Amino acid sequence: MRAAIRPGPAPAGTLTAPPSKSMAHRAVLCAALAAGTSRLTHLAHSQDIDATLGAAAAFGAAVQTGDTWAEITGAGAFRPAAGPVDCGESGSTLRFLIPLAALSGQPVTFTGHGRLMQRPQSVYQDLFGRQGLRFEQAGDTLTVAGPLRPGDFELAGDVSSQFVSGLLFALPLLAGDSTLRLRPPVESRSYIQMTRAAQAAFGVQSRWLDDTTLLVPGNQHYTPCNTAVEGDWSQAAFPAVLGALAGDVTVTGLAADTLQGDVVIARILRRCGAAVEQAGGGFRFRKSPLQGTDIDLADCPDLGPVLMAMGLLCRGKTVIRNAGRLRLKESDRIAAMEQELRKFGGRIESEGGTITVWESPLHAPARPLLSHNDHRVVMSLTVLAAAAGVPAVIEGAEAIRKSWPGFFADMERLGLEVDQDAG
Repeated sequence: MRAAIRPGPAPAGTLTAPPSKSMAHRAVLCAALAAGTSRLTHLAHSQDIDATLGAAAAFGAAVQTGDTWAEITGAGAFRPAAGPVDCGESGSTLRFLIPLAALSGQPVTFTGHGRLMQRPQSVYQDLFGRQGLRFEQAGDTLTVAGPLRPGDFELAGDVSSQFVSGLLFALPLLAGDSTLRLRPPVESRSYIQMTRAAQAAFGVQSRWLDDTTLLVPGNQHYTPCNTAVEGDWSQAAFPAVLGALAGDVTVTGLAADTLQGDVVIARILRRCGAAVEQAGGGFRFRKSPLQGTDIDLADCPDLGPVLMAMGLLCRGKTVIRNAGRLRLKESDRIAAMEQELRKFGGRIESEGGTITVWESPLHAPARPLLSHNDHRVVMSLTVLAAAAGVPAVIEGAEAIRKSWPGFFADMERLGLEVDQDAG
């Protein structure tokens, strides 16, 4: 799909933040592991969430869904899937499920699409190797078999927190206690805390022994829970940046006291000089002259693409650090954004995990922008075109379906013109 972005008047209006994809993944899996029925409300369907719902069903849970809810009846444990489990392009789905699939001695095969099966899994591969368990990757399939044993697990703290969360889901179901030791620095700690909070709502506990060590008691059981998924700060970042750069946008349904690491977007925008205030059950972001700043992505990597786009319209220089993991997402997000931002006339450079963006005079791209099959690239480029007031065409814009299928409709509510059938 091609999407033509035609900026109109200054973007203005109110949007409700989509439900948190990160919390929804966690709630679905906890519900699937519980013995009984849980009802999840304020749930939004996307390719990633539907992959996790489908995987829960493949592992034996009964799943019923509506437009904004899911009712999940689990049996208290995962049953080995009869056939391959399709994780779509969802890294969370795959990495959360691998340790759960290893709770029995039966082999389980996972499949995926896009870059999913090329994304690193060496943390689990090493862990499975140390326990003498099966871990076989061939093309676009991965087969694992347990049984996983309790014990002392050590892994690097600066790799994806999805590995830590995957172990946190499985270890409480083992017969003995386990410890998770994270070699510092520990990045994305907020995502680990989100996993622990979701588990606590379903009756499963763990605790920090110190800043880098988690104790996970065994012999625990997930219990059913009815819960509403909170608003998503990582998605709210796109209309927030748009409002701060070019208009007056209010995003409702966001909690100020959330565990989500991406809540830092409000603080980053304030530091750049944006007018940010709590208002009307949400947050209001109003246009102000923005100044470049120094940003650490260690705990909020998903903000990287939109902050790179924002940097082109901030006075001076913006430096984004600890961004190396962006190279291992749905695309190499650093390379993808560099390529596309330069089509606007943007000046951006990177070295390793550090990105430098300079204020740049921007123009309408002479050639179509490419999505790189990455939802956050598409949304970031849309925000930049609208904020800069220049038209742009994005090829492969259907990538938004991965996380926010209604993104373009919501942008139109703020005054943008979007032709989703262009060309």
